Amino acid sequence: MRLLMTCAKNLVIALFAVLAVAGLPAAHAQSTEGVAALVNDEPITTVDVRNRMRLIIASTGMSQIDQETLARIQDQALRGLIDEHLQLQAAREYEIEVEDSEITNSLLDLANRNNTTIDAIISDLENSGVDIATLRHQLEAEIAWQILVNGRYGSRIRISDQQIELALERLAASASQPQYRIFEMYFEVPAPGQEQATVQRLIAVMNQLQQGAAFPELARQFSDAPSAASGGDIGWIVASQLQPEVAAIMPQMRRQFEQTGGQGALSNPVQVPGGFMVIALVGVRDGTTTLQYDLNQITVPASAIGENTRSRFARLMAEDPTCATAESVANRLEGAIHTPLGSIGADAVLAQIREALEPLDAGENTGVIENAGGSLTALIVCDRAIAGPGVPTRDQLEADLRGQQLSLQSRRWLRDLRRDSTIEIRD
Repeated sequence: MRLLMTCAKNLVIALFAVLAVAGLPAAHAQSTEGVAALVNDEPITTVDVRNRMRLIIASTGMSQIDQETLARIQDQALRGLIDEHLQLQAAREYEIEVEDSEITNSLLDLANRNNTTIDAIISDLENSGVDIATLRHQLEAEIAWQILVNGRYGSRIRISDQQIELALERLAASASQPQYRIFEMYFEVPAPGQEQATVQRLIAVMNQLQQGAAFPELARQFSDAPSAASGGDIGWIVASQLQPEVAAIMPQMRRQFEQTGGQGALSNPVQVPGGFMVIALVGVRDGTTTLQYDLNQITVPASAIGENTRSRFARLMAEDPTCATAESVANRLEGAIHTPLGSIGADAVLAQIREALEPLDAGENTGVIENAGGSLTALIVCDRAIAGPGVPTRDQLEADLRGQQLSLQSRRWLRDLRRDSTIEIRD
């Protein structure tokens, strides 16, 4: 997909020439080291910032970098380094050390996502004038922060059965809806009055996307969403799982996707609570999951219906019989027939029955329904589940919900660290 080409083979885009045009010295050039910022009296040097800028440019495949774009890259580099220093300082406070093997494993994961090797990444970065230590430092901060957040909040987060059931209900309600393969970038407005800085950062990224830069690598370097670590990939989802502001643009994006022959679609920035989002749509498929019911049916044929049959049938169903007692209920109703229907898809039943089943949970019944032929029917739901490819298990849903809660706590903690720390940015 054109939007998602990671440029594994083109990671070096004549970067020496780009850096020279942009006015950014190569790594081997002589330069005077200064202090770009102090984070709780810990310095971030100008060399650190230049190295991070080179890493951003090299890994994202940026091109046509003018002075304004370079300034945005510098802002992002410094912003990322400040956050990483805060994260690593917190890690030291809790005596957390990241092993070299953990960083190497993270590098291997990065290489696998880009269909390349660690050696190729190192070679490309070296050819671009980027010290591999710059990337390792970024990965070290990611790993340390993940350990910290899990340690601090992991045991406090409780996902209830009710939350899982609600998630399952949402999935069931959207079982037949189209599914979208989505990559995302989120740009947070960290505090009131900082909207303009966020917009400028967003503009710089949009310009690079329009020039063909790789969405996943831009997401990794610029996105404030937890999905940044995976290049913004949030997998296959339905529109109802997205924020309402994003869900509203999915029909338009699908049309754009189809007009490109399946090459991909890129959204304009969408304002959402707390910031802005940019979405890349890279796949569309029709709903492949179905809502499955395990049903027991009690039917009274038209020929067996007497004067009090309907009212008696209704009273029996009002007693909430279970599937285990359905046969005995049928035996109490003259002429009734009990039929275990077993597993049946919602799309395989009549519309009238489907509408009656839709709000029901396991153990509930439809009440008495009059059929077109004059017979009376009631259905008892023994079980209800969604089935089909990609349907998550309860454990997977619980893990997803925990991840959402952890990411929320992570963003809040980092905001608190920024607020409570002494951060001095030098001119």
